Amino acid sequence: MVRPVITFLTDFGPSAPAVCRGVMFGIAPDANIIDVSHQVPRYSISDGARTLVFALPYMPVGVHVAVVDPGVGTDRLPLALRTRRGDVMIGPDNGLLIPAAEALGGIAEARSIENRDLMLPVISSSFHGRDIFSPVAAHVAMGVLFESVGPVVDVDRLVRLPQPKPTVREGVLETVIVGVMSFGNVTFAGVPADLEKAIGKLEPGRPLLLEFGGSNGGPNTRERTTWAETFGRVPLGASLVMADSQGTLSFADNQGNAAGRLGLSVDQPVRILPG
Repeated sequence: MVRPVITFLTDFGPSAPAVCRGVMFGIAPDANIIDVSHQVPRYSISDGARTLVFALPYMPVGVHVAVVDPGVGTDRLPLALRTRRGDVMIGPDNGLLIPAAEALGGIAEARSIENRDLMLPVISSSFHGRDIFSPVAAHVAMGVLFESVGPVVDVDRLVRLPQPKPTVREGVLETVIVGVMSFGNVTFAGVPADLEKAIGKLEPGRPLLLEFGGSNGGPNTRERTTWAETFGRVPLGASLVMADSQGTLSFADNQGNAAGRLGLSVDQPVRILPG
């Protein structure tokens, strides 16, 4: 019998995930639990969503539990999604699950988790990862029917995160930082084709100018950099703009921390111009 796969992502840090894994193993002792990350920045639903999009398409079809849940204990729905690829996603209805579900073929069906028989006997107001999401995921991984978790929810009524889009203008791409990676690389909204529409063909070594809007009331920051294929194409410590592993525009230092050096943060506006 093939071991059921459960992937697991949270912003919990080091200890709480072990408690949740204990709950899951108590119900599904043969489950193959794959920890995607428990270092999502605290309360950052958008960072958690991007991490799921990055990871889940490369995971086996299975049950995917994700908990970044600043609204825990409120009237936000506990949610189960069935994807067209065949996966089941478990987590809060706060936008966390939807981008990855779309990357897995789209949402085939959504249900509100209401079946108390699939949860722990006592439900706290602050640890639904342990009390609701982990046991429900384990039961589904063990073969409990998806339809048994609770009533159908209209997919169009699910909470969705805003999706920043770049603006192409003559000679400039106006965009925004949508992610800061652990190495200090930053991800911009948009792809290389957007930048080419704004400033013309991107040749390796082409000079670029980045203008970062002031963060937390600070002044604007300007960075002269180049377009390159990968980190090692520029000198050690130099910066570059490139397409990252998902084909998105990215800014980085070769073996350095670009975000830390310049004090960059998510939602900061950026203008990319010819250098």
